[in-house]
Amino acid sequence: MAYNISEMKIAEHIVKTLINEKFTLAVAESCSGGLLSHRLTNISGASKCFLMSIVAYSNETKTNLLKIPQNIIKTKGAVSRPVAIALARNIKKLSGSHIGIGITGIAGPTGGSKTKPVGLVYIALASKNKNILKRFIFKGSRLQIKQKTVHQALILLKQFLG
Repeated sequence: MAYNISEMKIAEHIVKTLINEKFTLAVAESCSGGLLSHRLTNISGASKCFLMSIVAYSNETKTNLLKIPQNIIKTKGAVSRPVAIALARNIKKLSGSHIGIGITGIAGPTGGSKTKPVGLVYIALASKNKNILKRFIFKGSRLQIKQKTVHQALILLKQFLG
């Protein structure tokens, strides 16, 4: 799935809605490697609503910068529901944004296991009154998994914003 016109329209809609509602957004990405931030900041005017992004690829960055408790990573793993939720909540808190997005997963082609296969991705959204978590298992190459992850994150944001 390449970055296409409909996905660009979704990103434009998200940025426009964030600006109109006077909402701000911050993103903590792991397996997507900054691709969500890239998609959103391709939209002119995004600086009015997009506060920051951290690509927290290492566990040390997750614990030191985003304050993900080490015991959660040790017991549940970096690719887990609690880590995705903590990424979203903690980037929201760190940035002072209205909405935080957290993404963690295994883009492959290595790193998977029986319980956590390549393509497993968690996307979380945290706002003042609501936390949303989505779990996916995507098929495809590393780049395809990253693209599918970002597409689903954009859809989640669009649905949340209405």
